[in-house]
Amino acid sequence: MRDPRPHLGEPLALDLLNTRWMDGAPRDLLGDLDGLRIWLTSAGMADRARVDRRTLEALLTARTAILEAVLQGARDGVNDVLDHGRIRRMLTAEGPVDVPEVADPAWLPAWMAADNLLHLMATAPERIRQCAHPDCVLFFLDTSKNAARRWHSMASCGNRAKAARHYAAKRS
Repeated sequence: MRDPRPHLGEPLALDLLNTRWMDGAPRDLLGDLDGLRIWLTSAGMADRARVDRRTLEALLTARTAILEAVLQGARDGVNDVLDHGRIRRMLTAEGPVDVPEVADPAWLPAWMAADNLLHLMATAPERIRQCAHPDCVLFFLDTSKNAARRWHSMASCGNRAKAARHYAAKRS
C-alpha cells in the first residue's frame, strides 16, 4: 500500500507526529493496522516490529508524548516511553555501535521515535517546527541555512498562504 501522507522524510519522531494531517478533514494513518503497516514500512522498521494492536497502542502513546513534549515542553510522557528500553553500547569489528534494547518488541518503534526526539532536542530544538499555515498540523525539522523556513512544504502550504495574502491585497 502507498503512504497517503502529504509530507514524508522527516526524522522519525516528527514523522510519527505527521501520521495525523488535514485533507479537508482530519486524517490519521495510525487509525488501523493497515496504517501501522504503512508507517512501519516507511520508517524502515517493517522487519523489526509486528503489525498488531500492542505495537499500535505503544506508537499512539509515543505520538501523544512527543506531541506534548514539542508543543508544551512536557517530559513525563516521553520519559515513560523511554523507560521501555535502553541503549547498549558495543565495540564491534566495524567500530562502536549503539544497540537499542527493548524488552517488549511492541515498544521498539515507539521507543525509537522517543529516542529520536531526544537526539533532535539535543542538537537543534529550535529547528523543530510546526507548519505556519493555520489549517496545517504537520511538523518538520528546519534545515534551511538561515533557519527561516515556515511551512512544511512551500509547494502546498507556502503557496496557499502567499496566494491568500495576494488575494486579500487585491481586494482591499
